[in-house]
Amino acid sequence: MSDAIGTPSAVSQPKRRSRLADFFVRLAREKPLGTISGIIVLLLILVTIFADVLAPYSYDEVHLADILKAPSAQYLLGTDGLGRDLLSRLSYGARISLTVGLAATALNVVVAVLIGGTSGFLGGRVDLIVQRFVDAWMAFPGLLLLLTIMSIVGPGLLQIIVVLGIAAGVGGSRVIRSAVIGVKENAYFQAAEAIGSLKLGILVRHVLPNIMAPIIIIFSINIGGVIIAEASLSFLGFGLPPNVPSWGGMLSREGRHYMEQAPWLALWPGLCLTLTVYSLNMFGDAVRDLLDPRLRGGGGRLGADAARSV
Repeated sequence: MSDAIGTPSAVSQPKRRSRLADFFVRLAREKPLGTISGIIVLLLILVTIFADVLAPYSYDEVHLADILKAPSAQYLLGTDGLGRDLLSRLSYGARISLTVGLAATALNVVVAVLIGGTSGFLGGRVDLIVQRFVDAWMAFPGLLLLLTIMSIVGPGLLQIIVVLGIAAGVGGSRVIRSAVIGVKENAYFQAAEAIGSLKLGILVRHVLPNIMAPIIIIFSINIGGVIIAEASLSFLGFGLPPNVPSWGGMLSREGRHYMEQAPWLALWPGLCLTLTVYSLNMFGDAVRDLLDPRLRGGGGRLGADAARSV
């Protein structure tokens, strides 16, 4: 009879959005600046993937009759001291910068998890020895340490990825160590130890899943810093080889030599670096705010759902 008169039990419940869809809805609603920055990052990724199609010329194609041409219909952003199209070089430079940023940051996270996770999980004398090594590493000025290592290993794409990934990962291991120590204080961790679970099983089943949020946040925020570090090394001549169209190298060589005669050679690479790093940082901050339950308000996700239902 209840079905005949249409009681509330017969009313279908609205379908709940998936977590991914809910994340993007909250991102657009609560973090408009982070949304715009995410769109810029997506466009940068598309430029990186389709650089061969979008670039009107090859990045090393020389036009000696068009040296230092100002922006025009033929060369939208002008040419450099060898007549190479600046737009094409910036497009390929985006691929280099994003490749270095993603690869070095991924290695950065792996190193931070290995060092910080092992140190925080084992504790005791191992933690003491590892942290003193981290303290000694962080006592050196970062740029001086990078310049010293790059002068030993030499310039190159693989070298700069490995050096930036390891150097930043050692310093970032402290954040992972703190997260692991926080997990060890929880009751489920102590219960797993009390029943005699293997340390490897505890690490895989209880520790790693509960530190994924800080790992994702570290990855999203550190990409901008890695790109700036690569640009700084290339600007000083210790990064990528001269034939590679890096944004930092373009600032150092063409931009510095012809800054007064052709200011666009320094303007466009600097603007690309600024916009890319700013967008990555803003998007990383938005992702951190949405993933960290301590930044969602006192009620967390339940409080947000209750507010929406009201």
